Amino acid sequence: MTFNNRPTTPEAALARMADLCARSEQCEADIRQKLYRLGLQSGDVQKIIESLIADRFIDNARFARSFARDKSRFSLWGRNKIKLALAAKRISAPDIRHALDAIDEEDYMETLARVTAAKARGLDLKGPDGRENRIKLFRHILSRGFESELATKAIRDLLSNSEK
Repeated sequence: MTFNNRPTTPEAALARMADLCARSEQCEADIRQKLYRLGLQSGDVQKIIESLIADRFIDNARFARSFARDKSRFSLWGRNKIKLALAAKRISAPDIRHALDAIDEEDYMETLARVTAAKARGLDLKGPDGRENRIKLFRHILSRGFESELATKAIRDLLSNSEK
């Protein structure tokens, strides 16, 4: 890829990536991919990545914490889905673990309750198809990345609250 039909220089690419990293959290894998798409050679890509890390524009641990917090709060994702997404971005296992530990437990449980209640609104959990609908709800919660034990508890809590 080029800017205005001119090849991208390593200096221009560094400035562009530094600007991008200053505006939003980025991980090393995403920046590396962008640099290769700009047509840079692997030696130049490595130098640019090292420079961005040295200047603290890229910090995978900081990115992982931000990603986990945002996906939990705004996208309503569970820990399993967040963990897989971070692993796909080549974030290290310790950084993933720290990011997941940084998610506020109270917010996480509230998110689980919101996901459960939203999906349950369209389902009859106690009628003749109650069992099948509870299974659908359980699968939906798992697909959002929540742990199976928490999904079971959330459904039980929802059922017990609806009886009151």
